Amino acid sequence: MQRIEGHDSHQHAAAADHGSYVDYLVGFVLSVILTVIPFWMVMSKSFSRQGTMIGIAVFAVAQVIVQLKYFLHLDFTKEGKINTLAFLFTALIIVMLVGLSIWIITTADALMMR
Repeated sequence: MQRIEGHDSHQHAAAADHGSYVDYLVGFVLSVILTVIPFWMVMSKSFSRQGTMIGIAVFAVAQVIVQLKYFLHLDFTKEGKINTLAFLFTALIIVMLVGLSIWIITTADALMMR
């Protein structure tokens, strides 16, 4: 059998893009922590309603960042930049589609005679 030189290096580079077990473990632990803290905030009722809502929103954003970095492996390195930009473009289109649809529906509702 003849060995193809580029094939092994391509497989190794692809495997390196997926992260290590330590990365997955760190992501998992951070995800659990970022889920437990807002749960505790709600269940303990130690914060005002507004404080709880702000805390949940902050931890939700942190959770999204952890998920993107540790599980989807999106970053701005040379190898990951194209995937990250594609993801951000897709997210922008979805936000625009949903946001503009809500705006149109709300405006149409406000313009209707009640």
